[in-house]
Amino acid sequence: MRVRECVPTQLVETPQAAADYWRSNVTVAPWFDPAKEAFVVLVLNTRRRILGHNLVTLGSLDTCGVHPREVFRPAIVAAGHAVILMHNHPSGDATPSDADIRVTRDLFRGGQLLRIEVVDHVIVGNERHSSLRELGFLSI
Repeated sequence: MRVRECVPTQLVETPQAAADYWRSNVTVAPWFDPAKEAFVVLVLNTRRRILGHNLVTLGSLDTCGVHPREVFRPAIVAAGHAVILMHNHPSGDATPSDADIRVTRDLFRGGQLLRIEVVDHVIVGNERHSSLRELGFLSI
């Protein structure tokens, strides 16, 4: 596990900023395959600036197995304050699935236990993105 570190200057206060980061950093990674789901965690400092990102898992066409241990490990290692969860939908449709919503709620509760804030879960499609926070799914 390695966090791709960056100078913490990029502020991420909106889902659009997270999607822009995805498009300019994740899609150019050598491991990225637009035909597969990729689940990435952005690690943030207390000022919502990106400390780095980490590929949690690379899935298949329509699934991506995610475990809280692997999601929060990069934040713990990098002494992060918060995370933004992100993944792509190879279909291009950024609408969250029922599985996306369940996983997000589980990870939100896990973050509460660890005192690592889950700021959002952004799903990236071809031309648009969805924010599970804006859709109301990041609450218990």
